[in-house]
Amino acid sequence: MRSTGSRTASANKVDLTARLRAAGLRPTRQRIALGKLLFGPHDRHVTAESLHQEAVKVGAHLSLATVYNTLHQFTGAGLLRQVIVDGDKTYFDTNTGDHHHFYYEDEGLLADIPGDHVTIDGLPRPPSGTEIERVEVVVRLKARG
Repeated sequence: MRSTGSRTASANKVDLTARLRAAGLRPTRQRIALGKLLFGPHDRHVTAESLHQEAVKVGAHLSLATVYNTLHQFTGAGLLRQVIVDGDKTYFDTNTGDHHHFYYEDEGLLADIPGDHVTIDGLPRPPSGTEIERVEVVVRLKARG
């Protein structure tokens, strides 16, 4: 008889496999391994480097390039949202819904701001032939002192 933990892990893999297929992605070993780390019960903000470190800790043998490629594939498929806080720092967010972010500069951490907590007035008219897809606000925070 299998333990409850085995059934839960098996069910999670089936759910993840179905989620990847529904997004148009083949459920490869690498995508499953990274998906298990990313898509848990809580939304997360990760960098490619931090996710690579997590993968190494759990024994997944993936290169940093594979992690980057997979994160970009997940983003292109709508499973993640990319948040660029500056030219050197890109996060990937498992919450793809309407929201914004606080960025704690001293710690390099992102925290969600619900979408209805930010009001934006007076957006410019987009150039001809384009439309505004989304507006993202990153509020940068720094410790006082």
